[in-house]
Amino acid sequence: MIVTDLPCCPSLKEYRQIVGAEQFSAIEELAGRLSGIRMQEINSTRQGGGVAEILASYVPFLNALGLETTWSVMEAKPAFFDVTKTLHNFLQGRDGFSPSMIETYWEAQRQNEGLIEDDADVVTIHDPQPLGLIEFLTGREREQKRLLWRCHVQLETVPTGTAGSIGNILRRLVEKYHASIFSSFQYLPLWRVPGFIIPPFIDPLSEKNRDLPTAEVDAVLAKYGIDAEKPIVTQVSRYDVFKDPVGVIEAFRKVRRKTPCQLVLVGGRACDDPECFLVLREVRETAEDDPDIHVLDLPPDSHREINALQRASDVIVQKSLKEGFGLTVTEGLWKGKPVVAGNVGGIPLQVRDGWNGYLVSTVQETADRVLYLLRHPDAAGEMGIRGREFVREYYLLPRGVQDHLAVVDQVVNGKITARESVICYHPQVVTGRMAACAPRD
Repeated sequence: MIVTDLPCCPSLKEYRQIVGAEQFSAIEELAGRLSGIRMQEINSTRQGGGVAEILASYVPFLNALGLETTWSVMEAKPAFFDVTKTLHNFLQGRDGFSPSMIETYWEAQRQNEGLIEDDADVVTIHDPQPLGLIEFLTGREREQKRLLWRCHVQLETVPTGTAGSIGNILRRLVEKYHASIFSSFQYLPLWRVPGFIIPPFIDPLSEKNRDLPTAEVDAVLAKYGIDAEKPIVTQVSRYDVFKDPVGVIEAFRKVRRKTPCQLVLVGGRACDDPECFLVLREVRETAEDDPDIHVLDLPPDSHREINALQRASDVIVQKSLKEGFGLTVTEGLWKGKPVVAGNVGGIPLQVRDGWNGYLVSTVQETADRVLYLLRHPDAAGEMGIRGREFVREYYLLPRGVQDHLAVVDQVVNGKITARESVICYHPQVVTGRMAACAPRD
């Protein structure tokens, strides 16, 4: 399915004003080098989750630059998403994936044969769900196109096992791509495929991140019965065990014993995550109708309401146990809020402990840090200012576009082959923007 109802891209001039003329000129130079290249993005869901949000802004931005880009979404039966959710958890170190699930995976790949467009020059496949589509291209098509696989999950060590195991299947598929892209250096597997590091990003002009009038923020609080006069602690994330919403409730109750506050858990659903219904039920049971705990299950297009809730908050929490990157952390920092977040995945790339927030590993640490920020609003405000400027420099849409176009330019116009192993580092990993490239043994 091709996504056709994309939002219009705001004026590129507005982005230039936010990130500065120097960075934007570099983006325009890359776009000029790639003029005439047709690109396609493929993932598994139109709404819900960070990947869909990224593509909803990224694709219109590329088209506004003059680079013809389309976005296609897989179509599959619910059983496929049950399997890929289990696979997602497996890649993050959780057991449960069985060989019997492999056939369900391949059935969905066959159903989507032909999703990769004939006239696409560069195709980026997002996450494991559509990874197998490469098998339905002819050898000539693989030579003519440039195929990139972008992994957004916190990839743990994937066991190889026997020849038919899921670990070996994943490796065999990924090594057929011309390059792979990961959110953090620590996720890079030792596979024979060029690897690039590009952290995700947020769109500062999207409905979820643009400035909102105070009256709209107040109206959203009133709609959900949230007391604007009582300190607000908020976690925004899909209802997933790895986001640990139950742990957030436990930490909140420790904080409330010492200072008045309320907790807002904001979650949504995605069609590729059937497990969220079970987690949401557990969260509601744990909350026990506590009037200070607001458990919100919002539609996937509730971007302005989420924006308002984040802006109304005193502290943003993201107590993840596993995390690919954590765009809700980025969103909180962009809105000038201190963030208390799990010391996992890509979160430490964003939160500098004690500078723009705190990194935590336990319920007690979470409670202690949230309590400190509520009791020291001046320190919290300073952290919020630092966090916003940090995101402006490193984690906004124009930077993400620049880094991705640099990868495309290197794959299309450079000399990388599928047998080489090259890592291009984002500046938050090593100094230099996509310029410090080193061969890997």
